Amino acid sequence: MSASQTSEVPTLLVKIFGRDRPGITAGLFDTLAAFHVDVVDIEQVVTRGRLVLCALVTQPPAGLDGELRATVHGWAESMKMQAEIISGRGDNRPRGLGRSLVTVLGHPLTAESTAAIAARIAKTGGNIDRIFRLAKYPVTAVEFAVSGVETEPLRTALVSDAAALGVDVAVVSAGLHRRAQRLVVMDVDSTLIQDEVIELFAAHAGCEDKVAGVTAAAMRGELDFEQSLHARVALLEGLDASVVEKVRNEVRLTPGARTLIRTLKRLGYQVGVVSGGFTQVTDDLKERLGLDFAQANTLEIVDGKLTGRVTGEIVDRAGKARLLRRFAAEAGVPLSQTVAIGDGANDLDMLNAAGLGVAFNAKPVVREAAHTAVNFPFLDTVLYLLGVTREEVEAADTHDEG
Repeated sequence: MSASQTSEVPTLLVKIFGRDRPGITAGLFDTLAAFHVDVVDIEQVVTRGRLVLCALVTQPPAGLDGELRATVHGWAESMKMQAEIISGRGDNRPRGLGRSLVTVLGHPLTAESTAAIAARIAKTGGNIDRIFRLAKYPVTAVEFAVSGVETEPLRTALVSDAAALGVDVAVVSAGLHRRAQRLVVMDVDSTLIQDEVIELFAAHAGCEDKVAGVTAAAMRGELDFEQSLHARVALLEGLDASVVEKVRNEVRLTPGARTLIRTLKRLGYQVGVVSGGFTQVTDDLKERLGLDFAQANTLEIVDGKLTGRVTGEIVDRAGKARLLRRFAAEAGVPLSQTVAIGDGANDLDMLNAAGLGVAFNAKPVVREAAHTAVNFPFLDTVLYLLGVTREEVEAADTHDEG
C-alpha cells in the first residue's frame, strides 16, 4: 500500500499498557493477525517495569471491527493488561521539515528544566516527535527528536538557556551521519587529564611561582600563547631529562577518560589529542590509551638536560584547529563529522572548526562560543552528546573485561 493510500484509509490505534513481561508484543500481534490487518506503525516504551505498546493498524474487513475490539480486550484482560482502541484515518501526521536531536544532561534533571526546554522547542516552531533516555548515571541524559525547525536556530535558542536552567544541551542535525565513523580530538591539559603539564615540570624545577606569573600575564593579554610558552619553558633550562618519566607518572587522567576512549574505539571512532603541552607526555598517553593521533610541542633535550627551548611546529590556538583538519584528512573523515573537546580559549578555533565543539568544564567565554558545553566532572558524559547510551558504554566495558 502506497503512502498516499495509507494516509486515506481508516486505521485503529491499539494501545496496551500494564506490567511488562516477555511475550506481550508477540501476543498482541498474534491476536491481531487473525483479523488480517496491516501494521502501519509501532511504538513501545518500558518505564519502571510498566509497558506502553501502541500499534497503528489498518481497519479489519467490514463487519469485524467489533469482534477485533472484543478479542483484543479479552486477550489484554487474560494478560492482566489494559487495552484502548481508537478509530481514525491514516498514519501519523507528517513531520515538519528540519530534523534535529536535542540531548539534555542534568544532575539532577528537574521537571522545571525539562518543562523549560520543551517550551523553548515549541516556541521555535519545533515539535517533539520522540523522547529517549540515554543514561541515568553519572548524569541523567535524555534525547529529544525534534522536527519542524532547522538545527542552527534551535541550537541558538536552547544553548542560551542551558546555563540558567542548570543543564547541558547539545543540538545536532539528525540523520545517518549521527552514527557514521567520526573523529574525536581533544585538548589534554584540564581536559583529558586533570593537570597542567607545564606546572608539573615547574614543580620539579622549583619555579612554580614564576611559571604561574607568566601564565597570569598571558591570561591578562600581555603575552600571546607562543610568547608565554617560550617564557615558561625557558624556566625549565637545566632540568635533568629523567624528570620526564616522573611527570608521566604524576599525570592524572580525568574521571571517565578511559571509558570515553575505550567506548569510542569500540564503536569505530578515531581519537586524537592536541596540546599546548609537550610530546614527552602526549606520546606516552597515545601509547597507553591507544590513541590514533597525538601532537604537541616538544621540549628540546641535549646531553640529558632540558635546554629551556621547544623544537618543531608550535601548537597554539590556530595550530590546534590546523591539526584537527590534518587529522580529519588523514582519517578520511569530513570536518563536519569531527568532534572537538577543550576547556580553554586556546581551544576555541578548534571547537569552532569541528562539526561539534564541546566545552568541557570551561570558562564562560568558552562555553558561550562552543556548540555545546559539559559542566560535569566526568569526561565520558560526552558520549551521550553523540547519542551513545549507557548500555553501550557498559557493553564496551564488559567486552574489555572479557
